[in-house]
Amino acid sequence: MMSTQSNPETNQDHTIDDPQLVTLAEQLRGGSRRALGRAITLVESTRPDDRARAENLLQLLLPETGNSVRIGISGVPGVGKSTFIEAFGLHLIESGHRVAVLAVDPSSRRTGGSILGDKTRMELLSRAPEAFIRPSPTGRSLGGVARRTREAMLICEAAGFDHILVETVGVGQSETAVAEMVDLFLLLLVPGGGDELQGLKKGIVELADLVVVNKADGNLKDAARRAVAEYKSALRMLRPLTEDWQVPVLSCSALEKTGFEAVQHRIGDYLGTLGEAGLSAKRKAQARDWMWNEIDEELRLAFRRDPQVASLLEQVEADVTQGRLPPGRAAQELLNAFLGAQRQEDKE
Repeated sequence: MMSTQSNPETNQDHTIDDPQLVTLAEQLRGGSRRALGRAITLVESTRPDDRARAENLLQLLLPETGNSVRIGISGVPGVGKSTFIEAFGLHLIESGHRVAVLAVDPSSRRTGGSILGDKTRMELLSRAPEAFIRPSPTGRSLGGVARRTREAMLICEAAGFDHILVETVGVGQSETAVAEMVDLFLLLLVPGGGDELQGLKKGIVELADLVVVNKADGNLKDAARRAVAEYKSALRMLRPLTEDWQVPVLSCSALEKTGFEAVQHRIGDYLGTLGEAGLSAKRKAQARDWMWNEIDEELRLAFRRDPQVASLLEQVEADVTQGRLPPGRAAQELLNAFLGAQRQEDKE
């Protein structure tokens, strides 16, 4: 695979005066698993003081980030995603790479998530010293979960993992969130055919840079071959996201551990098509979008925590649900209360 370049925007001198963070960063660079766990726990914390320290830690680690291949992986229910990730991860390790598996799971607050179960099912991968599997943090906000996954990805890069597999555990917008933080988005499908592709959300299919039909083994081998041909035909109807790149459709068997060399090769082809300049431009755009997502998330949190908003919220929500107040007018009243409070704080 083509090697990626380190983050170019790390030349400014930002001195971090926190000996504990400096030590943690040094231990992380030195390969300490304990330091890696502590660092990710820090960035997952929602405490304001921890958030400030997490940002300082990331600042210290920025020169060591950006050297991995970032791959997003999603799949339809029953596709064998955990088995695929374990088998592909082990294949990458056999090829001389170090692999980190992260997850975006905004549903875990309700369901408990599945990545912990996946970690148990990925028993061989989780035991490999060249691998790291991290459960997704729970949370109601997709923005908050995606933020922590992005930051965990940077920490894993600083720790020397050169392939980051970001798994979508939830459904819906989590696929878009993952696509916006990775270099390549891989969509896993099962032998079924074009009719099944038509049943998928078009938006998810349009995100894919690579499609892989899993379970191409046993009685499903012929069905997998037919599915590959039908998916290729269907995908020609969609405009690819990347210029000069027609989304490939491959088959593999995670159970029999076949087809992974072709998957790895096509990922390399995709990065080669992007080129250094294209990959750099993509990551810069992602970093800019990430900044604005952070602003949106922080403003939302500040709004909900504001005492003036809190004092009005229950009544305003009741007025909206009872049809006494249009939602737009209600939102404006709450925003006026919030902005008025901010202006008063500025005067003081």
